[in-house]
Amino acid sequence: MATNKRTSTSYTTATRLTTTTATGSNQPTTSNPFVSTSNNPFYTTAEYATTTSRPRTGRRSTGRPGTGRPSTARPRTGISTLGAEDQEIVCAISESRGISPTVGLAFVNLDTGEAVLSQINDRQTYVLTIHKLIVFNPTNILVVSTASSPKSKLFSIIEDNLQDIGSNLTLLDRRYWAETTGLEYIQQLAFAEDAEALKTAVSGNYYAVCCFAAVLKYVELGMSQTFPFHSLRIKYEPSEGSMMIDLSTIRSLELVQNLHNAKSKDCLFGLLNETLTPMGGRLLRSNILQPLTNPDTLNTRWDALEELSTNEEMFFAVRTALKPFLDVDKTLTQLILIVVAPSIKETEQAVNNVIMLKQFVSLIKPVFESLTGARSTMLQDIRNLCASENVEAIQDLISKTINEDTTYATQPLDLRNQRTYAVKSGVNGLLDVARLTYKEAMTDALQHMTDLSEEHNLPLQRKFDNTRQFYLRLKAEELEQRDLPAIFINVYRKKDIIECQTLDLMKRNQKIADAHTEVLMMSDAAVQELIGDVREHLSTLFKISEALAMLDLLAAFAQLITSSPGDYTRPSISDTLALRAARHPIKEKIFANTKFIPNDVYATQQTRFQIITGCNMSGKSTYIRSVALLTVMAQIGSFVPASYAALPITKQLFARVSMDDSIEANVSTFAQEMRETAFILRSVGEGAMVIMDELGRGTSTRDGLAIAVAIAEALVESRGLVWFATHFRDLANIMAERSGVVNLHLAVDMEERDRLCMLYRIAAGTVEEEHYGLKLARVVPLPEGVVEHAEVVAGVLERVGERRKKRSLTIVKARRRKLLLNLKEHLVQAKGGRMEGEGLRTWLRELQGEFVVRMLALDEEARKAELGVEDSEEEGEEDGGEREREGMASHRGGSVGGDGLEGDDYGHQRFQEQAVMQSVEHVDRDDFDSQAGSRRSVSAHD
Repeated sequence: MATNKRTSTSYTTATRLTTTTATGSNQPTTSNPFVSTSNNPFYTTAEYATTTSRPRTGRRSTGRPGTGRPSTARPRTGISTLGAEDQEIVCAISESRGISPTVGLAFVNLDTGEAVLSQINDRQTYVLTIHKLIVFNPTNILVVSTASSPKSKLFSIIEDNLQDIGSNLTLLDRRYWAETTGLEYIQQLAFAEDAEALKTAVSGNYYAVCCFAAVLKYVELGMSQTFPFHSLRIKYEPSEGSMMIDLSTIRSLELVQNLHNAKSKDCLFGLLNETLTPMGGRLLRSNILQPLTNPDTLNTRWDALEELSTNEEMFFAVRTALKPFLDVDKTLTQLILIVVAPSIKETEQAVNNVIMLKQFVSLIKPVFESLTGARSTMLQDIRNLCASENVEAIQDLISKTINEDTTYATQPLDLRNQRTYAVKSGVNGLLDVARLTYKEAMTDALQHMTDLSEEHNLPLQRKFDNTRQFYLRLKAEELEQRDLPAIFINVYRKKDIIECQTLDLMKRNQKIADAHTEVLMMSDAAVQELIGDVREHLSTLFKISEALAMLDLLAAFAQLITSSPGDYTRPSISDTLALRAARHPIKEKIFANTKFIPNDVYATQQTRFQIITGCNMSGKSTYIRSVALLTVMAQIGSFVPASYAALPITKQLFARVSMDDSIEANVSTFAQEMRETAFILRSVGEGAMVIMDELGRGTSTRDGLAIAVAIAEALVESRGLVWFATHFRDLANIMAERSGVVNLHLAVDMEERDRLCMLYRIAAGTVEEEHYGLKLARVVPLPEGVVEHAEVVAGVLERVGERRKKRSLTIVKARRRKLLLNLKEHLVQAKGGRMEGEGLRTWLRELQGEFVVRMLALDEEARKAELGVEDSEEEGEEDGGEREREGMASHRGGSVGGDGLEGDDYGHQRFQEQAVMQSVEHVDRDDFDSQAGSRRSVSAHD
């Protein structure tokens, strides 16, 4: 909000260092290349001053579909930063002005004919709004022009994220945002059977309805496209019902795109994308970016997937039936879009769309038959939608106008022939004459090419494309002994291939094109009448398309779990997260020829914060990422790579994962790390899952540890499930007694002096291996003696640190409380579990015995602390420190006062070592004091 300048500044400073501050003028700053105002006819009211902002009324337009584009749209190049396909999506967004912001959004996808309305009660950081924009990835975002001067908080945040979202920002005059206009659009454009339900759903959602009015007015006036009555798929999406995943997490976990290679399939989307239809691929991507949180919906999907994956005959029949489908959504959308000034290109495309529609309708029956005998609710619903009675009326309409043997072709020449003979004979007498002319021109051209080959004794191949139409091709080796005859023109050489035409061939091409255009013009009236009749049944066709997309999604999951070398299991919903033999799905695919070592995961509220320590390359990052990836897989309806899986419903997913190991980037890495962590701390809550990897490594060790401890404390308070991978062993020790914290590590075999054997197995406790960094340093050819001296210094530091540790009564009390809470949790789980009879009694006796032993041990520690036993451990400390100093000097220079260092050299060396030891003792004492203070605050809170 414009009034909350302090909050806005703290959020945007990191990314808006080069953005010019908005001036007092009505125009926004031009420093952002993605903000469009100069060519925007809606920014001022001059151009459309006489245009009413109400929807059109009267008879339905007879215009034809087309592919007009706005003048301000920024073209996309290939795959976007989020792996989204190139689609034309326009979004309008508006906000309330208050302490708790309410944001309305409306999206219109011009490629799939779908409109989505949403109204979000967002937070001060607008995290839910940005997430929605990331999911839909619009090409153009419309904002009320008054939000730019002065800039509202939402406007500034959208500006900061424009490059990440990959969108343009367009300012729209305030008069186009009218609730009554939006409601009228819903009444006129929604499917007749959905209109009343939609009006009920959006009732009270003022901002979403206003956005819908604005986005449709922009499409109509700015893009010259309109929709016929009752032809637009409109749905309302509440803010609840899906997991929130921010952009940083999407990238860090490589959910839809590989970080190192945008075209690589080594990401979660690439792993799961076994879909056979474009609709299924789009649905998969949308689900990955916003996984479901409704348990009933998830169980319904799991039931259907289980049936598909176990019924081999049905599975193969479904995959075979889905394979021939084209992009049904785009075909149906082209049938409903209306262009103000259609050309021959739109007329040609209309015939193509009718041919594709005919193919789509004919392919529905095999899908219906493939699902015969389906038992799951979802598969039965899909089968019922594909029943023949739902498409009989459409088939009858098509058969009255289109020839029965007309099919869609991928080759340009074949498709042109199909267009020419698509409409039945007798519909128009002139049409038959035009076809005869086309046929004669085609025969003449083919004969001309044959004659050329015979006349010049050349093996000429006939080729065709949409630009040159007919042309000739021959291999260059055929002209080694002679030149190409002068009759051939437009000669192109491509390596060892020569392509050419003749003037007569070009004339015949033009004659064919004119005849084809005449056929299209004669066919147009019949085609447009057919399209108008089909529009009345588009509601059914769109629902069938959605059903096919869902079936394709489930079949893709089934393909994955049946073809994977490892076992996939059906997850269940539970309050406890429990994974047995879980595997990282992407790593398992990449290293398919290597045995992947699985690990178990267990997390409850008493073990909600798990600190993972371990050596470099021991598998910490793989372990924590696998938890997040399996959670996403489960909540989109897939099975997961594990032998057993029970997961709670996760409503938020955050990941702060280190990806840049460049020493030169330490400063920027740390700044980015802190920015992302601040966002997580502001947004995290109960029901969230957080993945933190090597936090605080971009600054000094002491500062990094302090920051890591503070952030860990805040995350424990959030009561979300947290996996915290770190090399800070002190962090594990400081947090060990905190309620809800558990220490784990990745085991390593270091029995051999110069060899590290990574076991990749998770184990309880902090990492026990000492100086694994020094072990790895031995692999690097450092100068002789450097690693040996480092080992001596490390040993001294470790022994000094051990002597500084003290027993604390506060720590003992914290341990007692943690033990009691663990006992309570075990008893609660036993009460709701399946154990009974003698097995339950045996388990309770074992639990009782373990509890008594551990409590007695804590009582003994408390007794020693009260008696001050720890003070006796300090008595020999000064002597020990002196011995350590002597040991270091002895290692570097032989025996003290002996043949090693003599005179001033020895004194100078001794002075340096004393200074080092005093510094070590001072640092260690400070570290202990801060640690004890932290524990006292923890105990007081508990």
